[in-house]
Amino acid sequence: MITPAQCRAARALLDWSREQLATAARIGLRTLVDFERGARDPHHATLDAIERALRKAGVTTDLTEGNGLGVRLIGTDADTQFNGG
Repeated sequence: MITPAQCRAARALLDWSREQLATAARIGLRTLVDFERGARDPHHATLDAIERALRKAGVTTDLTEGNGLGVRLIGTDADTQFNGG
């Protein structure tokens, strides 16, 4: 499951606003804001919707190499990796 830090990092890679991600994931803006702040633990279906929207835009949170959490922009010549924090 995606973490709040990964979500923020993924948006940064895409240069997306919270509004853009909420629209793409078809979730409420307040839900996304609260999730990214760590103030709310959304339902698994909501987290899945966020991950699907990010994956469709070219970002993966599935990093099989290395340690820790992060996100990666896929589908480019040189994958860009961003460690959430």
